Amino acid sequence: MNQNFVIANGREIPAELPSSLDAFLLAQKLLPRSVVVEHNGEAVPPSEFNARQLSPGDKLEIVKIVAGG
Repeated sequence: MNQNFVIANGREIPAELPSSLDAFLLAQKLLPRSVVVEHNGEAVPPSEFNARQLSPGDKLEIVKIVAGG
C-alpha cells in the first residue's frame, strides 16, 4: 500500500496513490455527482473524474453542490 497525501481544500488528506479522482472522492465518502472539483487549478468535468489520475501533492478544491432556491 502506497500512502501519500493530496491537498484538499487546504488540508493534507492521506490517499492511496496513484488513484483516480473518482476513487478518491468515494474514499472521502463524497458522491462524485454531488461535487464540483478543481484539480491543480483546472476545473474537472464529472465525465473525467474516472480518468483523472491524482499524484502525491496534487491540490484539489472540492465544493459540495447544494440544491435549493
